[in-house]
Amino acid sequence: MLLWYDASMNSVSKITSQIKNQLQKLFWLLLMLLVLQGSVLVQVEPAQVVRQYTRPIEFDFTSWTVNASLVRWSQVSTGASSLLDEKTRTEVVREYFYLTYSINQVNAAIDLIFTDPAIPDPEVQARDYIQQRESMSEARDAIQALAESILAEQVGAAISEAGIGILGAAVPPVAFHLTQTPYALIVSPRDVIRQDANIQLDASLTLEERVSLENQVEQDLDVSALVVATGGIGIYPTMVLESTSLSWILEVIAHEWTHNYLSLHPLGLQYGTSAELRTMNETVANLIGKEISHRVLAAFYPDLLPPEVDAAADIPLLYEIQEPVFDFNAEMRETRINVDSLLAQGKVKEAETYMEERRAFFWDNGYAIRKLNQAYFAFHGAYADQAGGGAAGEDPVGAAVRALWQQLNDPAAFLKEMAWMDSVTDLERALAEQP
Repeated sequence: MLLWYDASMNSVSKITSQIKNQLQKLFWLLLMLLVLQGSVLVQVEPAQVVRQYTRPIEFDFTSWTVNASLVRWSQVSTGASSLLDEKTRTEVVREYFYLTYSINQVNAAIDLIFTDPAIPDPEVQARDYIQQRESMSEARDAIQALAESILAEQVGAAISEAGIGILGAAVPPVAFHLTQTPYALIVSPRDVIRQDANIQLDASLTLEERVSLENQVEQDLDVSALVVATGGIGIYPTMVLESTSLSWILEVIAHEWTHNYLSLHPLGLQYGTSAELRTMNETVANLIGKEISHRVLAAFYPDLLPPEVDAAADIPLLYEIQEPVFDFNAEMRETRINVDSLLAQGKVKEAETYMEERRAFFWDNGYAIRKLNQAYFAFHGAYADQAGGGAAGEDPVGAAVRALWQQLNDPAAFLKEMAWMDSVTDLERALAEQP
């Protein structure tokens, strides 16, 4: 009887697995058909005046998405990652990140050779390094698709384990591609901090080209402009910036998946309608991203978890002189509050002078900020998951989202609660209903 039961359960398991694979293939086929019909990135009320400066250098999302979808389709079709045991799967991921780190180290060595004035023939001196880079790049490219597939499955498992999935699976399925992500041109009025434009630009733009674009837009339109790097873009499959940090990559994968999840609900559909709703979206995605990243590390890469903080170790010894610690979030929060105050008084030039003084202050304390202006706060102020406030200043929206996160103390309950909101009033009501 037991043998019959085991055989029956194995048959059911195989049938279930086959159905799941077929559903995944159908999902990707439908996605690719939708992508081929047009662009996947639809901007809400695009800033057409600003785009007269960016159209020739805007990122081509349609081509990128088609290529990324084909890569993901091949991953799902072959099912190569499911044929490996867990130990081998984690080794593949570790090898990918080791190769990425090694390539970065070799690139740094090559840059140093070409920078050193004492080296008369840098091409000859760097020849071995260049050959090493080519060899390692080929090895990394050969396993990238497999590593991505494994990471997608591990993040999906963590989402399901957290109770966020539907019928034991992440919806939509976790799908991403490691790549060079586009830059984003952020535009804000000078007299108030508000994001009026967020336009994605080609990832190959040089620093000189980015600075030139900022200056031209500011001069011609009398606005505040800043070109920022992006860690990820929530199209589908999502774009995730290449990095040597596994924990950060996992966080971005989960962050962008959260945006995909929210796009199926009121909160995500209302993303671009107000600054408050954008802050709610980004803060939710940051909180879920950090939570899922920690769960994946704990389950599959426990040696990479950050060390536990011993509260007792933070207690200073009697009479010990404590060196002051620079609190970036607190200092940035103070900066934002003062800038808001000056702008509210109509003191635009004074606010801009103050921001430049504070930029030098951050530089002196080890934080290199290329440009600190209204556009900087318009972009970074939406990510309000840090208790210190940071670039959000006194904005109460992020604090309210964090308060609900702490009160519910359950990622699934928190995400499901937030997903159905379409106003700050909904958030305030949810907080008031908590015991």
